[in-house]
Amino acid sequence: MKTFGAAVWAEMRRLFLLTTGIVISAFAYAIFQVPFNISAGGIGGLSIVVNHYTGLTVGVLYALMNIPLLLLGFFYLGRWRFLFRTVLAVAIFSTVTDLAITYAPLYLSSYPLTGDVLLNTIYGGIVGGIGGGLIYRAGATAGGTGILGRVIQMKTGVPLSQIYLWTDGGIVITMGLVFGWEVSLYAMLALFLNGLASDYTLEGPSSVRTATIITDRPEEVTRALMTGLDRGVSRWEVKGGYTGETHHMLLCTVFRPQVNDLKRIVSETDENAFLVIGDAHQALGKGFAPLRRSRGA
Repeated sequence: MKTFGAAVWAEMRRLFLLTTGIVISAFAYAIFQVPFNISAGGIGGLSIVVNHYTGLTVGVLYALMNIPLLLLGFFYLGRWRFLFRTVLAVAIFSTVTDLAITYAPLYLSSYPLTGDVLLNTIYGGIVGGIGGGLIYRAGATAGGTGILGRVIQMKTGVPLSQIYLWTDGGIVITMGLVFGWEVSLYAMLALFLNGLASDYTLEGPSSVRTATIITDRPEEVTRALMTGLDRGVSRWEVKGGYTGETHHMLLCTVFRPQVNDLKRIVSETDENAFLVIGDAHQALGKGFAPLRRSRGA
């Protein structure tokens, strides 16, 4: 069990990640996206649309639109810690966004930084995604469709990715109807880049590969891999679906630079082997990243 000091330190680390992620996301939104009416979907996009008609600042609108969603999350998700972090995230995001929009023209040599819409879309999506990844690592969301998605998933069982496609896709289409379809296309690009950058920040680069090997020479291949790569190998007996013949399946996880050596070793040991190599998000445990240090934030 964690000691009190360790628990406090872990919570401080989460709050630091949350605050840093929110500030980065808010700056990306205010500096790169708002000046061109572009947003990677979500409540941020809806705030830009409503701002166009009401004149209320996007930060205030973001906070107001999140109030019913926060209440929804409180009643259906029922997690006080999650709710606290999300309320904090919404408050910081709204405040930093409006401050950045107000003071950026005074302190930056030019605002927006560039008049190139594509550059603003790319950097807004990537920088905002980095901030989003830090927020997720802190165990929170920036509110908005993140809360709605979790509630709908809990009630219906529909995958989150599909829910976000509906909600964010609908908001992007709304932006197209209001500002023109070119803006909608840029928003879709920002949404895509935001997701990539968020995943990369949350999980890190895929530096490991997992190899699945079907062979009739399991002893030789296992020995060759363990000797040549200094990697562990798991094996079990399998039966071919078409032939009904018995074979052996080996599983071996290696670092990316070892892939070519793995292919060479397998081909030299059993030229009739069947080899599949796939990406792995992470490898934790002996020989890779320590499992204890890599547990959730």
